[in-house]
Amino acid sequence: MNASEHTGTAGAGFSGAVGLVLARPARLLGIEPFFMEFIAGIEERLAERGLSLLLHVVADQEAEIAAYRRWAERGLVEAVVVVNRTVGDRRPAVLRELELPAVLVGAGSGDDTPVPAVRTDDAGPVREALAHLLDLGHRRIARVSGPAGLLHTRARTGALVEGCRKAGIEPVVVEGDYSDESGARLTAELLRRPEPPTAILYDNDVMAVAGLGAAKEAGVAVPGRLSLIAWDDSTMCRLASPPLTTMSVDVHQYGVLVAESVLELVDGLPVAERWSPTARCVPRSSTARCAVPSTA
Repeated sequence: MNASEHTGTAGAGFSGAVGLVLARPARLLGIEPFFMEFIAGIEERLAERGLSLLLHVVADQEAEIAAYRRWAERGLVEAVVVVNRTVGDRRPAVLRELELPAVLVGAGSGDDTPVPAVRTDDAGPVREALAHLLDLGHRRIARVSGPAGLLHTRARTGALVEGCRKAGIEPVVVEGDYSDESGARLTAELLRRPEPPTAILYDNDVMAVAGLGAAKEAGVAVPGRLSLIAWDDSTMCRLASPPLTTMSVDVHQYGVLVAESVLELVDGLPVAERWSPTARCVPRSSTARCAVPSTA
């Protein structure tokens, strides 16, 4: 397990820290820009108040819960930020039991959680990206998702399936883990199908860039025969050849908004309902009009 702690200015009985536990492979943090930008936004706002961020990277949700118990017992943090919410998530109940104040990140519009939350529209950007592909004539559409147990994965997949159903088509959805290995492997598998997709949407930038490499290795031209869209914009998306169309969100500002909710919580104030910055589809050269006749 990896941990990093930044010492802030804390008075007696006040830790001066806010906790964030990431239950994900530590190696992904070095290649996935999202969380580094997100953390930078949180730290920027907290630093203005002399608070610091205690970051802990663990293998799974059980280890994350164990970290919360240690922090609560030792009084190491004033509050925690909870990310990557899952189906049947135990963490909100555990945090209430520990009386450890928390802000949930990524609650949807229909989530009536009693815990303060910064909400996210995961379905809207998928619908926008799908409309872009349908306008270009694509009918064989696939999605390389993140882990299926994550609530935002389900929301995104649900939006794609519903949108495709309304268009009279059925998408292919395969589950990845945000790594470049899964992006490359799943893209190669999709392209070996008897009727391979003409467009693929990915749940992050790393898998999309790896998918672009896999398509090139398979001799499939992008965007001539295959259009690609990434979720999360990043430098790697813009520098790819061709540059990747993305579902883009201001991740740094997202972190700032989360920190605003945390500060209200720590100050004992009512926590305002906030929404993450709206993600939007940014077309680039990785998407083009479908050149494959539809068999649908």
